[in-house]
Amino acid sequence: MINRSGQACRQTEKDAGGGNEKINLGCSVKAFGKLVSSNHPGQSLELQANSIAILGTCDPVDYPFKVKKNHPLDYIRQYPHLRARTKSFASLLRIRNAAAMALHSFYQNEGYLWVHSPILTTNNCEELGDLFQVEPESYFQGTSSVDEHTNSRVSFFGLPTYLTVSGQLHAEMLACGMTSVYTFGPTFRAEKSQTRRHLAEFWMFEAESCNYEIMEDLTQVLEKCIKWTLKHLMDNYEEDIYYFHKTFSSQSQADVAIALRKEFVRMTYTEAVKMLKQNDSEFQFKPEWGGDLQSEHERHLVKYCGNAPVFVTDFPRSLKPVYARDNGDSTAATVDLLVPTVGEVAGGSLREERFSILKDRMKRKGFGDQYDWYLDLARFGAMPHGGFGLGFDRYVQYILGLENIRDVIPFPRFVGSCRY
Repeated sequence: MINRSGQACRQTEKDAGGGNEKINLGCSVKAFGKLVSSNHPGQSLELQANSIAILGTCDPVDYPFKVKKNHPLDYIRQYPHLRARTKSFASLLRIRNAAAMALHSFYQNEGYLWVHSPILTTNNCEELGDLFQVEPESYFQGTSSVDEHTNSRVSFFGLPTYLTVSGQLHAEMLACGMTSVYTFGPTFRAEKSQTRRHLAEFWMFEAESCNYEIMEDLTQVLEKCIKWTLKHLMDNYEEDIYYFHKTFSSQSQADVAIALRKEFVRMTYTEAVKMLKQNDSEFQFKPEWGGDLQSEHERHLVKYCGNAPVFVTDFPRSLKPVYARDNGDSTAATVDLLVPTVGEVAGGSLREERFSILKDRMKRKGFGDQYDWYLDLARFGAMPHGGFGLGFDRYVQYILGLENIRDVIPFPRFVGSCRY
């Protein structure tokens, strides 16, 4: 039995007024009594109850958590509507809340302005091939208006509109007027992936600043952010974090603490590929310059660096979106942050502010007139700027050392599954 403080509640049949036979795991109760020091391990207080009222009964046969134990995460994942009642998910929700508040606190203290980017957008920020398109139900039922000239259904917004894959471009607009901003909200990708790292709906923390003039400006702020928020969580939620690492994690809690003690490793993409090639017999996908880093490559790089977080910079320009700043060779001023268990947890770049270069690249990539507003950022009062996106769910995954991203979000959405 648990009281509001989360400590154990002890009672006897007499204390419960003779109705104790009706109390079983899953019941909701209200207990009255005296908080006293506890001699039981794992708790400092207990409630010596003198009365207990049953608020809600629970069917002991059908209740999925009727056995009082640490249920495997893949088991409780089957019950998203009930898993907040388990110790593990209650701990997860506390940590998730604290991590979000810590990110807000850090960037507020750094002078960033929290802005709200839209969920509905007409831009394809990451140049992805498959997005979630949004139209009213009547559009798909064939009852919406029809254009008399084209005989096609009229889009609600007048242009193809999607669930956003990133708030970055909107943050860029606002940062060019307010210097430093961040946005925090849900983002959506329609890739049909069933891996432990991917969701169709996930949360992104994205910062954009005109103070990022060189790559080191960006990586220093991101490293400072990770260290500050990790320390806050370790100082205030150590018990919850320890519980996850002890019970569910394949990763040592010491691996997370490494990020607090050591400077993050920095290497270029070219250096990373060279190092991977020395061990290419270990990989299913052979590392080659010009190819994207695979999950197995990312894990190897982190392990090679003693499980410290690793910044990999200056990726081939062909691998990165049009907005990434050209380095003047075959690379772009980009960065990925790799961490244990998860691999890539954040990615960013300096943005291309040189009008002629940006215009030429957008033309060659087939961007139409609907992106003229983005060119205006470089046309009118252009300034160096940059930013990054931190995958919030992956960040929580890293903190707790969990293998599956579906265990760190209350209602996971992925291909073939959108319950509730």
